Amino acid sequence: MNVYSRWGAVNPTSLISKLISRAHRTAHIPPSSELGIAGWFKLFQRLEIRRSVSLACCPPTWCSDRYPEVKWISGDLLRNSVRFASTTSSGGRLQGKIALITGGASGLGRAAASEFIQHGAQVIIADVDSQQGPQVAKVLGPEAQFVCCDVSVEAQVAEAVDTAMASHGKLDIMFNNAGIAGKAIPPGIADLDLAEFDRVMGVNVRGAIAGIKHAARVMIPVGSGSILCTASISGLMGGLGPHPYSISKFAIPGIVKAISYELCQYGVRINCISPSPIPTPQVVSQLSMFYPGATQEQIAKIVNGLGELKGTKCEESDIAHAALYLASDEAKYVTGHNLVVDGGFTCFKTLGFPSPDQVV
Repeated sequence: MNVYSRWGAVNPTSLISKLISRAHRTAHIPPSSELGIAGWFKLFQRLEIRRSVSLACCPPTWCSDRYPEVKWISGDLLRNSVRFASTTSSGGRLQGKIALITGGASGLGRAAASEFIQHGAQVIIADVDSQQGPQVAKVLGPEAQFVCCDVSVEAQVAEAVDTAMASHGKLDIMFNNAGIAGKAIPPGIADLDLAEFDRVMGVNVRGAIAGIKHAARVMIPVGSGSILCTASISGLMGGLGPHPYSISKFAIPGIVKAISYELCQYGVRINCISPSPIPTPQVVSQLSMFYPGATQEQIAKIVNGLGELKGTKCEESDIAHAALYLASDEAKYVTGHNLVVDGGFTCFKTLGFPSPDQVV
């Protein structure tokens, strides 16, 4: 059992009391009203809390080399952690939910699958990669299962949804994440290969539509569900990607808005997420053709350097957190929305006036 704790501006006593109560039941630790901080951390160890525990409300002197499980972070900004209260009191923000994630064998899909499972969901990973997919499901544990699925083939999407229904009796979350970028060095519009255009649109747009269609088929009768789609900032501004890819991503927010009108009448929500560039395996592989002599680390540095928000970078986990929010009941009144996760990239463009000393 791994518990990932996020504490900030809260009373640690009430949270610790939950741990103590849980320990009495599961770890056979005798009751004590005066455990002290050392006793608490021994309790953490007995409960197998492996990751860092962030204590924004405790003095830094409590954290020492004796307790490597603890990472001091001052203030209320707690990074790389998950809300403690939800994982201990309610079992997780997606407790009991069944999710199907297309393109879940790598990149953003895999990150989302891991995040969903950490918050109590069971996940069906639907991916065309029949080699890596089962391995990822095995790594993620018994809460994950794999089904081979090419989203450009509607019958396979329908079968993936039917697998979820047969295995779990319901589908709460459908994350249409599968996508391809197309050629790394695309031609201009005058030389556009329409067969390549159709291939990209078949996966990125038709595949998303198929996922929405078959998720709606099983969600509408029960009057609930959350459908997500991966869009991109390449679908918000021109010039950020190859024409087929950009056009396909421009389509996704429109699809979401158009279909939300119908689905909201049945209590089903639909939203999309537009990430900024992230050095996922697919992105690195594509750019390695454009930068044939560059290492993966160099390419990742290039991609991470594209952001506008200084001091940080967009990571797979950021998109997983966005997906978690939209999939959870915390977003119960959010539908038809495009959640942009780009560090402000699409918010502004400076005019680039020269400074006075540059003007002769």
